[in-house]
Amino acid sequence: MPEQSNDYRVVVFGAGGVGKSSLVLRFVKGTFRESYIPTIEDTYRQVISSNKTICTLQITDTTGSHQFPAMQRLSISKGHAFILVYSVSSRQSLEELKPIWQTIKEIKGAELSNIPVMLAGNKCDESPEIREVSAAEGQAQAQTWGVSFMETSAKTNHNVTQLFQELLNMEKNRNVSLQVDGKGKKKKDKVVKDGGEASASGREKCLVM
Repeated sequence: MPEQSNDYRVVVFGAGGVGKSSLVLRFVKGTFRESYIPTIEDTYRQVISSNKTICTLQITDTTGSHQFPAMQRLSISKGHAFILVYSVSSRQSLEELKPIWQTIKEIKGAELSNIPVMLAGNKCDESPEIREVSAAEGQAQAQTWGVSFMETSAKTNHNVTQLFQELLNMEKNRNVSLQVDGKGKKKKDKVVKDGGEASASGREKCLVM
């Protein structure tokens, strides 16, 4: 079980070139880069508030390489939530998520039923001619694993904020939500107390400003 802290850790997994970094950068910074730069591991943070407690949304963008199994297992053991990304134009990239999912199941064990997991079919803006995985197939895989599913495009910003919001909506131990301005960019270093009513379950509400 991840150690208790004020961090809420989201870990993003997927094969090389599926757009993991692009999704994270689009969400955190509102930017998109055309060039592909392989990632070893990057971490992005956003300050959020949980009632009167300051906490941090920490997003770990992992390597698409199989050369770092120990790093992968460490990220899983510390993670509170997971996004599994494949490219709709690469069936192989969906297949490569299967061993990662098995490792998550192995490490999290009985906790897994309470852990938010999203399967994301990225690059849905690609032309139908090069699409290899239909939305129905992605949904079916998600149902097999018992996780949620969404198609996204970091390039066009389709469903990017919604992906992270849906993931956080699945969190059962805290009520976490995103508050984004019209351009979809977060305002950093500003902590705001939640002035809304407490939820029926009495959970704390976190806001990203």
